[in-house]
Amino acid sequence: MSLSDYRWFIEQSTPSTAHMFGLERYIADTKTQFQRVEICDHALYGRLLILDGKIQSAAFDEYVYHEALVQPAMLLHERPRRLFVAGGGEGATLREIFRHPSVERTVMVDIDREVVALCREHLGDWHRGSFDDPRLDLVISDARRYLEENDERFDVIVIDIPEPLEDSPALKLFTRQFYALLQERLAPDGIIVLQAGDFGSVFLEAHSAIFNTVRQVLPYVYSYHAFVPSFNTEWGYIVAARDFDPGTVEAGLINRRIAERGLQLRFYDEETHRYMFSLSKDIREQRDAVNTIIDDEQLLTTF
Repeated sequence: MSLSDYRWFIEQSTPSTAHMFGLERYIADTKTQFQRVEICDHALYGRLLILDGKIQSAAFDEYVYHEALVQPAMLLHERPRRLFVAGGGEGATLREIFRHPSVERTVMVDIDREVVALCREHLGDWHRGSFDDPRLDLVISDARRYLEENDERFDVIVIDIPEPLEDSPALKLFTRQFYALLQERLAPDGIIVLQAGDFGSVFLEAHSAIFNTVRQVLPYVYSYHAFVPSFNTEWGYIVAARDFDPGTVEAGLINRRIAERGLQLRFYDEETHRYMFSLSKDIREQRDAVNTIIDDEQLLTTF
């Protein structure tokens, strides 16, 4: 096929920088109440989920993103039983959670019913039936409102929401006030993990602001990263805790817990953990130089 045979999707990072994909076919292209949703197929990366012009997942490497998001927090917790997920409409975050036999209950709150329905229909390889797991309580609502109205405590809280674009419904889930609410909803020895944006040195400002904001609320906060090929960049995550230091991991703990729980993982193990939590000097200095604290009134309009 020639270049002209494809429908081209261009994911723009800056006015002069973009990532291009020649698409073979569209499965869905619709505007919901909250965002534009595209599901399409690419020759190399397979099926893609795109929200508001940003790739969220690709069949080729979604396991990298989702294992990196979920497994460190789950394995750093001694026995995760009660989980909360904000976002995660593909269902792959649930898939990773339900690998753990100790899980008894997971509340997933996603604001966009149509996105969940489309993913459930077209992204079966992502969720693998997780939406039908009896341990799941799926709530279509605003995650912040749900937590404000319910005082249940959770062992692991996973924030898997899109990037904080202007006018996005996710904006108020990146503020100091929201992270304070998460801290209140943690069970003893609970742990929080967030997807936290592009971790490339050129685009580190948003991640740095999120990191600095979480650090205003919780005493133990760490950045980590994984390269996701379909994103064409290192992707950033943040793990945080109130009652213990998740950065102090005894040798052998991760692999021992993987074996004890009978997990079959493609990307994540103890050696991968060391790589993900190892940050170069320039990245640490660049991240720590940002003094932005994100408040409700600010709504990330600087990003």
